[in-house]
Amino acid sequence: MALPVQERWDLVDAIARKTVTAGVYRQNLGDVLGDLTVRPLTGISVAVAVLYAFWSIFSSFAGALVTDGFMVKAFDNYWLPWLQEVWPDPASIHYFLFVGDPLAENCFEAFGMLTSGLFVSIGVVLPAVLIFYLMMTVLEDSGYLPRLAVLMDTVFHRIGLHGYAIVPVILGLGCNAPAVTATRVLETRKQRFIMMTLLAIFIPCGAQLGVMLEVIPDAVGWVMLFLLIGFGIFGFILDRIIPGSNPEILIDVPPYHWPLWENVAKKLMNRTKSFLKDAVPFVLFGVLVVNVLYLAGIIGALADLFEPLFVTWFGVPKETVGPLIAAFLRKDLAVAQLSAIAMTPYQMITAVVLVSIYFPCVATFVVMLREGWKELAAAVAVLVATVFIYGGLIHAVGILMGVA
Repeated sequence: MALPVQERWDLVDAIARKTVTAGVYRQNLGDVLGDLTVRPLTGISVAVAVLYAFWSIFSSFAGALVTDGFMVKAFDNYWLPWLQEVWPDPASIHYFLFVGDPLAENCFEAFGMLTSGLFVSIGVVLPAVLIFYLMMTVLEDSGYLPRLAVLMDTVFHRIGLHGYAIVPVILGLGCNAPAVTATRVLETRKQRFIMMTLLAIFIPCGAQLGVMLEVIPDAVGWVMLFLLIGFGIFGFILDRIIPGSNPEILIDVPPYHWPLWENVAKKLMNRTKSFLKDAVPFVLFGVLVVNVLYLAGIIGALADLFEPLFVTWFGVPKETVGPLIAAFLRKDLAVAQLSAIAMTPYQMITAVVLVSIYFPCVATFVVMLREGWKELAAAVAVLVATVFIYGGLIHAVGILMGVA
């Protein structure tokens, strides 16, 4: 005969009392830190401190220590003079394509495939990418990123996303291509489209950031501010016009732990090898293509054609056409080109923002295409509208402030 329900529960309780031993929970330092970093009051302060430390180490190591302290001297004092000495016929086309300006005193201004191309990719971008991925891997393996996702959930819900969207955003600051792939962690098609589009438009990659820190350090803060504002405004608009649901975040938050340095080293090596394989050839090829277009007179013709748009609507010189063409190959290369054009500080800020939002680089373009050609076509349509609207708004702000 079956026991009544209450008697069965009493039996379960009796068995549990005899077989289960309750321990005493002792809170450790990891538990305390875990609680502090997910509560809004303390977590936001910790997040600001972490991101500030992230940025400070990134700029100090990549810019001041490696690029300025070593790479500039190696390329300008040894590599450039050697190339200028051994390369035959400074007046030839091949000299212009591969070495650049024969009167240049540094690799950055020479703008040859083997001078500016190698200096930008190896001397400026590689140190930036290396330190970025190192810090990113440490934050990821220590357990901080899931807590940052929980903390950012409320903010991202304002633009139709949830907190885990912070992962592709941070990845995008290293490279947009893997960041687009990382949008698959978002549940709905609407969320993935919004995140992919915002990444392609408003998130500068680590390579671009490295060049910006090197050539326009005083303007980087303003550029990032305009991009952050645009990210919020256009994300809010896309959330309202694109149908679909915005599910809540569901994420496992692991305890804090020390990263396994073997794993950190392996991830860092794989990501750096991927950069050397994918990015460096595009930088070199980009320099070559731009130089060929200059020699053929195509860039000059396009600059004259688009002069009314660039000068009147965007408020930048017509010469920015060349960097915009280069931006499709590599945005870091485009920023490097912009630094050689005579502009006011506000024009430089506007031009760099335009390069950032103008079009994804070809590597990101290919990855977006893999996600679906309909999504790519829709993202490009949003991008074109964003460039015209936001570029014009930035120019209007400059006019109102009297700095345009």
